Order: sequence, then C-alpha cells, then structure tokens
Amino acid sequence: MIKNRRFKEQDAKEVSEMVRRTLRETNSKDYSEAYIEKDVAKIDENFFIERSKWTNCYVFTEERTERIIGVGSIGSYWGSDTESSLFTIFVSPDHQGKGIGKQIMEKLESDEYFLRAKRIEIPASITALSFYQKLGYDFKNGVDQVDEEGLYRLEKFR
Repeated sequence: MIKNRRFKEQDAKEVSEMVRRTLRETNSKDYSEAYIEKDVAKIDENFFIERSKWTNCYVFTEERTERIIGVGSIGSYWGSDTESSLFTIFVSPDHQGKGIGKQIMEKLESDEYFLRAKRIEIPASITALSFYQKLGYDFKNGVDQVDEEGLYRLEKFR
C-alpha cells in the first residue's frame, strides 16, 4: 500500500536522490545526457527545501518500508489566487506503471491550491506528456511544441 504525507525538510536528501535517479533512468529516453545532467545539478536537497516553502509538496511512501517512491507539488501560478501550477511530479523507476503517478495527481487535484484555481498549469516533460493528457491536461494556447526549457506547457480549466 502507498501512503502520502506532506514533505518534511528531512525528506530532502531521499527525494532529491529519487528524482535524480528518475531523470537519469526514465527521462533520459527523451532528453540528452547534457540536458539531464543540467537538471540533476540543480535538483539538490536545497531545491526541495526551498520549493516546499511556497508550494504544498507531498511525498509518497511504501507503507512497510517508508521509502519515498514518489513526489509532487502544487502552488500558486506566479502569486495568482485563481491559477495554480503543478511541479516536480516524479515516480521512482522501480514503481512506474503501477498507478502511483495517478495517486500523486489525485492528491494534488484535491489540494487547496487546485480547488481554488480556475486554471492549473503544468510544465510537462516529453516523457510525461501522454500521462498528463490522459488526465485532461491540454496544450496551453494550443502550442504543441516544447519551449526553450524542453517542456510542454499544459493546462486544465475547472
């Protein structure tokens, strides 16, 4: 069984290691090594500690081991009260394809930032594009190309 809870500062190392591993093993199918390593360099423990100060960040753990196997965050879109953004949604390579990504999205979509928003945006990797589309996220302004960050900008209206 999978449990979830709010991120705590002491989770930062384990979350960072899990995300870095996921980038290298899963996202490397769609991005160059240089692109991945640039992301890996900035997604350290402090990245998650700082992000948790302005988002609601959740970790997902295996019940019996308490090992972190997923993470996801939601926060205001540039300070807006009517728009929110989803961030850093990752599932450990060992647990992909088992419905954990969907559980993360269900949790984020029940969060106060989601519920108050009329529009939710997500910067989606090439790797995750079809997953988010299945959940009702569409290309922002109809733009179906990656941006300068190598990400698709997707959105959902409520």
